Amino acid sequence: MIIRTRMVVTMDGAPIPDGAVRVRGNRIVEVGNFSTFAPDNDEIIDLGECVLLPGLINAHCHLDYTDLAGEIAPTKLFTDWIKTITTAKAGRIYADFAQSWVRGARMLLRTGATTVADIEAVPELLPEIRQATPLRVFSFLEMTGVKSRREPRLILDEAVRKIESLPAPAGGAGLSPHAPYSTVPELLRLSAAVAREKGWRLTTHVAESAEEFEMFTHARGPMFDWLKRNERDMTDCGLGSPVQHLERNGCLADNLIAVHVNYLASGDAALLAQRGVSVVHCPRSHAFFQHRRFPRETLADAGVNICLGTDSLASVVQTRGQPPELNLFAEMQAFAAACPEAPPETVLQMATVNGARALGLPGRIGQLSENSLADIITVPFAGKSADALEAVVHHAGEVSASMIDGAWVIKPSTV
Repeated sequence: MIIRTRMVVTMDGAPIPDGAVRVRGNRIVEVGNFSTFAPDNDEIIDLGECVLLPGLINAHCHLDYTDLAGEIAPTKLFTDWIKTITTAKAGRIYADFAQSWVRGARMLLRTGATTVADIEAVPELLPEIRQATPLRVFSFLEMTGVKSRREPRLILDEAVRKIESLPAPAGGAGLSPHAPYSTVPELLRLSAAVAREKGWRLTTHVAESAEEFEMFTHARGPMFDWLKRNERDMTDCGLGSPVQHLERNGCLADNLIAVHVNYLASGDAALLAQRGVSVVHCPRSHAFFQHRRFPRETLADAGVNICLGTDSLASVVQTRGQPPELNLFAEMQAFAAACPEAPPETVLQMATVNGARALGLPGRIGQLSENSLADIITVPFAGKSADALEAVVHHAGEVSASMIDGAWVIKPSTV
């Protein structure tokens, strides 16, 4: 088929007025101005006044926490929030998490995401739950172990067996040692080694809070005191920043997706860039916790690949009486408001091509180019060509069409 629209935003070049893409099977085989296309017996679908662009990539999400929306208020201390969400999770059963996962996936689908990197805290949901959505899902199995006192090798072996038992997914799978404070160094080291050996991506929450930064950098503070009371071995603290902690344990590499990275020590950004680490920023979650300004400029100046994620709805403030929704457009708008110096092209890159790079699929998703996967969305647009990128970033509501892997998952009204 040939899909024609008022504007095509490829993320691989300048926007194309009166643009079109040719789709064969699950691939894009041609992109350009509609006037240059030979019909070649393909069906022509004219979607009219809209922008066509790559499907959005949510580089960090917790789908199974979707139904926790509005249940947990912001707390003064990050450690208090951890205790609250841990209690809330303990009161839920398998069916609750499954329902939450599916609801979250539906939210993402109707608001333009075609790929999601999801942290799976309840691996029993897999593989059945992934069949409930057409989203391209990368499932990262979460591991902790501080509270359970289980041997790191046993925790990791269990996660590896689960991943290897999954059928070949549309997305992928990987490992997620939860965070430096909630794991032991051995689990970080083993996870990094296994991920490299198997060619998997690795993701972890790191330097999310001031309390975590203080714990590792100075061996003190509320998180240090709380975990020490809970008999965590604290000898890995006082040796440098959380980022430096990951470096010591072999985690910093080009397969690592570092989530949050809100608090940096001198040299951390350069180290992340040198190792090829991708960073995921979750703007609404960042605002929920009232963290200090996200160090975008420092990371970007160092050359770090920065992506966008939604995090979970457990850390999104409800506004204007509307229930919060997993929505990457809302994240782009929150980011644009907090970082008005960032042009709309930069914001869109964080939700498309940068996420593709983080997941190891540059050129295949997150952009519209020859031989990329046909993951496409459209949003209404009738303005001037020069305003297209700004209009996309500030789009409100559902997308008008969505295609994943060459198949319509939200059909346009003309089809």
